[in-house]
Amino acid sequence: MQFDVFTLLPEVFPSYLDTSILNRARQKGLIDVRVHNIRDYTHDKHHMTDDTPYGGGGGMVMKPEPVFEAVESVLESDPLQTQGRPIPVILLTPQGRVFTQRVAEELVGYEHIALICGRYEGVDERIREHLVTDEISIGDYVLTGGELPALMIIDAVSRLIPGVLGDPTGAEDDSHSMGLLEYPHYTKPPEFRGAKVPEVLVSGNHAKINKWRREQALTRTFNKRPDMLEKAELSKEDIKFIESLKRDSRL
Repeated sequence: MQFDVFTLLPEVFPSYLDTSILNRARQKGLIDVRVHNIRDYTHDKHHMTDDTPYGGGGGMVMKPEPVFEAVESVLESDPLQTQGRPIPVILLTPQGRVFTQRVAEELVGYEHIALICGRYEGVDERIREHLVTDEISIGDYVLTGGELPALMIIDAVSRLIPGVLGDPTGAEDDSHSMGLLEYPHYTKPPEFRGAKVPEVLVSGNHAKINKWRREQALTRTFNKRPDMLEKAELSKEDIKFIESLKRDSRL
């Protein structure tokens, strides 16, 4: 999968992309992350990418010309584009739809996505209206720019690509992937400062372990994020267990 990132701060990306899972995925050719400096597509001697807003007000606004030229020059020669296959052009903005695991699962269905990192007061509205195809926010708060959100999206989407994680089923059990928060994890030693690993996990009985993990995930979600239960795919046994949790909570 290919990610093209358009930013005013390309130096932000290498330290994260050259580390751990994403670095190994790049080395294997599973993902290709190309970072483009929007300033390289300006034509004035000062490489201006922003200007004051019409109508007055504080802050600066990203100019449309370099952003359009950067995105169009990179994507116009892409084989997918010439074949008429869609390449989402995503603006990272607080005004976008909120990024969730479901959105990550949607994006991994594409072979190529473009991410535009906003800065300053925002981008010229013509970028939003005539260039981008989607807008994504990582939450209801404001950051200095779209670079961190872009890295978060690359990370979350890449984890879903077969071969990126060492465990081929690893992403399936992650929190939110199964519609619930993840169950507790333990490793050696079996006892630490008086706290022991639950006996079921060392029993060797995989049926009991799976049941315990499911119930723990349901319990954790019920206690911490009950809103998630409304959308989770629940079996009859899950519903029965949740009803028991509700009864216990009323005692």
